Amino acid sequence: MKKIGITGGIGVGKTFVSKVFCKLGFPVFFADIQAKKCMTESLDLKNAITIKFGNEIYKKGILQKEILGDIVFNDRLKLGQLNKLVHPFVQMKFEKWQKQQTAPFVLKEAAILFESGAHIGLDGVICVTAPLQIRIQRVMQRDNCTKEDIIKRMENQMPQDKKDQLSDFVIVNDGKEKLLPQIQAICKKINAL
Repeated sequence: MKKIGITGGIGVGKTFVSKVFCKLGFPVFFADIQAKKCMTESLDLKNAITIKFGNEIYKKGILQKEILGDIVFNDRLKLGQLNKLVHPFVQMKFEKWQKQQTAPFVLKEAAILFESGAHIGLDGVICVTAPLQIRIQRVMQRDNCTKEDIIKRMENQMPQDKKDQLSDFVIVNDGKEKLLPQIQAICKKINAL
């Protein structure tokens, strides 16, 4: 079974594209969702995060997302430290999940696929891309935040063009290019790998 990553910067629509793959019958592991689960369910991970970032990160066992976000989204080094703690737990979940699948290939959707090293061991990577202004508008609507907040978050991510270059396939999700033909063409190429 082939393992394919799907990534892209904030606001490109990678979750939407991933859901199209799901509708076509290809299982998708949503790594960002699983990371949040690990951070709330795994006692070992919670302890490691508390040791690294302080006792205020969990109150009565509940993750204080805003406090942790303020710490890591303003400091690339601390974001990397958090990713190093969380990634092994997510990777274990992915491997267990993947063994239960029967499709010709599975997808692992992750915003920080390259940054976390999660692309290692995959058979290919799809990058979803969109123009900067569209990305900013999408995130402003989705997260009800300011343009400045989004740009600050983008500055802590790998640049979109670098993700595009590192990927084997690119899907343009700009609202003009049709998604389904792009996805179908990539599926054919993956099946031929």
